[in-house]
Amino acid sequence: MSLNKDKYSIDNTDYTVGQDNVQKWGFDVHNPVFGISAGLIGLFLVVIMVVDPEVSKAALDGIKWQIIGSFDWLFMWSANIFVVFCLALVVSPYGKIRLGGDDAKSDYSTWSWIAMLFAAGMGIGLMFWGVSEPIAYYTGWYETPLNVVANTPEAAQLALGATMFHWGLHPWAIYGVVALSLAFFAFNKGLPLSMRSIFYPILGDRTWGWAGHIIDIFAVIATLFGLATSLGMGAQQAASGFHHVFGISAGLTTQIIIIVAVTLLAVVSVVRGMDGGVKVISNINMLLALALVVFVIIVTFAVSMGTIPNTIMGYVKNIIPLSNPIGREDQAWMHGWTVFYWAWWISWSPFVGMFIARISRGRTVREFITAVLIIPTSVTVIWMSVFGGNAIDQIVNHVGILGDKGLTSVPLAMFEMFDALPFGSILSVLAIVLVLVFFITSSDSGSLVIDSITAGGKVDAPVPQRIFWASIEGAIAVALLWVGGIHAIEALQAAAISTALPFTIILLIMCVSLLMGMRTEQRTKAIAKGEV
Repeated sequence: MSLNKDKYSIDNTDYTVGQDNVQKWGFDVHNPVFGISAGLIGLFLVVIMVVDPEVSKAALDGIKWQIIGSFDWLFMWSANIFVVFCLALVVSPYGKIRLGGDDAKSDYSTWSWIAMLFAAGMGIGLMFWGVSEPIAYYTGWYETPLNVVANTPEAAQLALGATMFHWGLHPWAIYGVVALSLAFFAFNKGLPLSMRSIFYPILGDRTWGWAGHIIDIFAVIATLFGLATSLGMGAQQAASGFHHVFGISAGLTTQIIIIVAVTLLAVVSVVRGMDGGVKVISNINMLLALALVVFVIIVTFAVSMGTIPNTIMGYVKNIIPLSNPIGREDQAWMHGWTVFYWAWWISWSPFVGMFIARISRGRTVREFITAVLIIPTSVTVIWMSVFGGNAIDQIVNHVGILGDKGLTSVPLAMFEMFDALPFGSILSVLAIVLVLVFFITSSDSGSLVIDSITAGGKVDAPVPQRIFWASIEGAIAVALLWVGGIHAIEALQAAAISTALPFTIILLIMCVSLLMGMRTEQRTKAIAKGEV
């Protein structure tokens, strides 16, 4: 099979990439991937429900921490490699390659494009950890980065710098490698938009056999487990917010109602498709997030503006020491935070990478990487400075609940910080709405990704299939909460993170395969111009 074909054949079925050539109703699945993925997910749920959730969590946590402890060097160095790889592509001749060909036009405006990639990438995580993580590092809630002395000015700068380290260039480089590889092989080489396609230069036609099936099955499981985990933990934060602001019980019933409501809205969004659903919700996300952060800046102007330079300095000064796994005296912190984060981002990379790829046709490689790395990192600098900086300031000056008790509840930390600000109730209500909208974005974009993988890489899966996967995500989260509460959700998270080990190897090979594909692209152009 030629890489330059616009049509490809899998299981004797012909498809055309980028065209709406699938049926609208019924199911249109790639049976090995769909069937085995659904079966493994079902088996996992049965095990979780039959076995005591705390026992399941303990067992899976044991596997997770064994992987993190034994392969910390692999996760750390791989993340560094991905950053260097992406930055090298920006300045290389490959940076001129346009995704979709020289005449390709962008499918979305720059604003909508950035809104969608940011909302799908980590928007909900910023709500959950934007306050908790900086003050955890500052106060030594669970060790301190680089063994800095807690509750000191040095600890404040390092807390903000270490938080940025976990949410800045490294995670977006992980996403960028996957997204760029998928977009290049789908839009420039005419292959299906599926993880397996990236490895065609290495595997050849075996890409369409069991080697490819296994890659896609891993991608489906990691994506679904990651989304269900986020739904469960996010419901906990939203329920805590409802209780804090309105006095509504934050118990199991409230959490399940939140998940059901979010899932129903996500179903509506996926039925409407990328333009009518996901893009609209993502734009709403960005506007709400902008409103929230601007509101907080206005009421805390001196603290917020004064913290931004401190965050940048903390990030720049400490990025190399924090990136180095050798000779670290803060290994407990490194394993519990950095390696955990790298494993989490890698396990999420099939979902976020495929979604970013799907919306990035028409961008040059240089434009793509610059936007995917620099813009989210810049926005995150502002976000962490405003939220984390104000939280640390409250602790330093003994203001409010955080100043009195410190970090006592991760889901409640943001709302406790708002309590000490002017118009705190308004900020909390806006934050609850934003959390819920971020949930919807993650669920609907994740459903579209799983649809594409389980449909053999087709861009537009049938409506019932979209509804199926969006519903399954919510159903898994509800079932786990019902059976085992937060223990079952954390067990699922441990399972998702464990998939990061094989995916780390896959991503490293992906870099090689992408370079091979780009070299053939440049050579083909040179031949066409008579330069070779």
